[in-house]
Amino acid sequence: MNTADGNFPQEGFSTAPGILAVTTLSLPITIVMVNLIIPSVQRGSPDAEKCPVRDVLDRIGDRWSLLVLLNLCRGPVRFTALKRAIGDISQRMLAKTVRTLEQDGLVTRKVYPTVPPKVEYALTAMGTSLLEKFQPLVEWADENHQAVREARARYVPPAAAEAL
Repeated sequence: MNTADGNFPQEGFSTAPGILAVTTLSLPITIVMVNLIIPSVQRGSPDAEKCPVRDVLDRIGDRWSLLVLLNLCRGPVRFTALKRAIGDISQRMLAKTVRTLEQDGLVTRKVYPTVPPKVEYALTAMGTSLLEKFQPLVEWADENHQAVREARARYVPPAAAEAL
């Protein structure tokens, strides 16, 4: 990214309202990060319901939804195979989770007329696009999992009086 005089900008930081630009001399690029300002709102308030980030994260930020979506990324999966793949999820919680994901348009449910009934779940195009956005998070978690576990083991909580 050239400046007005045709030269590359100097190494460092520059700011403009809502934008932080980081320029390095080792790379001829400027990384621009847009600072998103999300107003503070009370959970359950009418304003919270209007916030798209809060609305989506409330639904997929639970303990199981992302794991279900990740297990569906290779193709349709039967309910029992999905439960077995996740492991420590109850049948009731898995049923509730896939129902919520289906309601949000991230998962489809196909019932085959057999005895016993065969039910398969698959990602929709929207579910696939969501997982594409989560891929960097999954990679980061994989790369840093051991370091996070070690940090948790080293952590000493502050005394009750210091915690506030």
